[in-house]
Amino acid sequence: LPPVETAALVPIKAVHAAKARLAPVLSEPDRERLARWLATRVVEAIRPTPTFVACDDEAVADWAEELGAGVLWGPGLGLNGAIDLGVETLAGKGFDHVVIAHGDLPRPDRLGSVAVPDTVVLVPDRRRDGTNVLARPTGIAMAAEYGGGSFSRHLESALASGAAVRVRSDALLSIDIDTIDDCRHPIAADVLSSVLGEALPR
Repeated sequence: LPPVETAALVPIKAVHAAKARLAPVLSEPDRERLARWLATRVVEAIRPTPTFVACDDEAVADWAEELGAGVLWGPGLGLNGAIDLGVETLAGKGFDHVVIAHGDLPRPDRLGSVAVPDTVVLVPDRRRDGTNVLARPTGIAMAAEYGGGSFSRHLESALASGAAVRVRSDALLSIDIDTIDDCRHPIAADVLSSVLGEALPR
């Protein structure tokens, strides 16, 4: 069998708008610093897989290019529209498989092991509500359905796609940073202290 050409797709919103739910405990500069630090870790963790950032913000595009990532511009599409366009674009570039990862995973070290040929792999968040990582063939019909409860919707769509499906429970990849409790989680707090220091919510 020929090798599977895999790309990574990381959707990232404007840094100044990131992590609004942490506003009660983190200043805007700290939230921006945290968002940029988290996204950088995600992009760097998945190397050497070719990585593309889906965005609609020039500052994010500049940051992605500085990191050596490709930029997939999708203004006004929203998260799901940007991801769908990104997958379509990557398929057009010859990639058979895509790993879609949120840009706020504090422990992304194992991202490179998620992709399995001809298989949809879903990594739910620790509440089994959201979809932190989704690896899938680009050639199947499977629209992005992020937002509250996305894991169950993505699982249903994956099962209907005809591809093999795996749900991967991963203690590290299941942690994303949305809330104060996420920051306090022992797995996250261990690394967040290096960027937030005394600003880390207690």
